[in-house]
Amino acid sequence: MTDRVDLNAVLDSFDEPWSPRVVAELNGQLVKVAKCDGEFPWHTHEGEDELFQVLRGRMRIELRGRDIELAPGQMFVVPRGVEHRPVAEPGTAVLLFEPASTQQYGDESRHD
Repeated sequence: MTDRVDLNAVLDSFDEPWSPRVVAELNGQLVKVAKCDGEFPWHTHEGEDELFQVLRGRMRIELRGRDIELAPGQMFVVPRGVEHRPVAEPGTAVLLFEPASTQQYGDESRHD
């Protein structure tokens, strides 16, 4: 890719929550943006870490035993193998970094 990416323009181009759009790729990692609203199912990624950076709104990453609150400009890396559930207020948008092999719902056997 040789052009800059306008993250706001990409976010304005779709409405579906929890449907990430790939905006770049580097070193086997995908850079995605997503609109988020409400609860995403509990899941884990056994082999990959997952980075969430809040661009707009607020998000809580629920872990078994503690919650991580994120505001715009804040980020959190969920370590591989850690069960988690993102919960977002309406209007939240995030930037995600994850390996290209990452399944959106993680290990299906771990859902509540």
